[in-house]
Amino acid sequence: MHCLRTFSTQTFQTHYWLHKPHLQPIIFQRIQGCSGLRQIALEHEVSPSTVQLHLSRLGRHSLIFQHRNRPEIKEPLVLDGMETFEYSQYFPFHFNILVGKHSHFFHLFTDSPLRRKGSMREDQKRRRIKLEERLGRPDPKAIEIGVAEVLRLALPKEASVTLHSDEHPAYPKAFKRLPGLKIEHVMTPSKEARRPQNPLFPVNLLDLLIRHNGSNHKRETIAFSKRRQGAIERLAAMQVWRNFMRPFSVRKQGPTPAQRVGAVSSKLTVTQLLIKRLFVTHANLPGTLAGYYWREVKTRALRVNRSHRLKYAF
Repeated sequence: MHCLRTFSTQTFQTHYWLHKPHLQPIIFQRIQGCSGLRQIALEHEVSPSTVQLHLSRLGRHSLIFQHRNRPEIKEPLVLDGMETFEYSQYFPFHFNILVGKHSHFFHLFTDSPLRRKGSMREDQKRRRIKLEERLGRPDPKAIEIGVAEVLRLALPKEASVTLHSDEHPAYPKAFKRLPGLKIEHVMTPSKEARRPQNPLFPVNLLDLLIRHNGSNHKRETIAFSKRRQGAIERLAAMQVWRNFMRPFSVRKQGPTPAQRVGAVSSKLTVTQLLIKRLFVTHANLPGTLAGYYWREVKTRALRVNRSHRLKYAF
């Protein structure tokens, strides 16, 4: 009869860590599979802060990779805002998302902090007033500013483009901030059925995938993002996965969105993504993207918001 081999605690820890796989590829895959950070930490017997540190690095790496490999836009675009929240439901924000209509290539995103709205109890209204007295109110033009920024980053100053969106009133105001752009704006009511025939289907599908893959965007979740900067880094990693790794049709196993626009010739693997470190000094990240890399997005409810300012990171 065979018996199980027993290890002392010290022997087991030494054996485990000597053969422990590198965490970053594992974390990249897990966050696309809707795992929370504490779930990943528990599975691999590390601290949740260790997982968060690696996720932050993956986000910065993905920002550079996406920027360096984003193709020239030669198709109509679809614009939409995905609403989520940070820290608590008193701090909602939009991700302003820009997608290729035919390729479904996820070009860019920006963020816009919002004021909590919708039906609230009287105690919730009083709570919102107290928070706004202490922390201030978000800019009421935040979506207008965020949409103008995502278009400025995506298109040359004198470009012409057909842009599909819903009837959000902030969008035409955002276009006026970019007088050089020639935009043919096609609006589709947001109440239209979200079928493939809907002109907004590419961005509706992406919204679905973000919520399906990200535990931090589930409704009534306990894994919500505590910081908007963390949500941005997680979405940056998802952006690379969506564009360069996930087939346009999983059922038919066709090309990825990046292959459809000619950005790459083959599907990317996690190993290929992470095989070489990418340096920000070689990337020339513009505007908001640079702010995302340096972790300059602040969560108003938190006193401490650490930026990325390592001395030996160049």
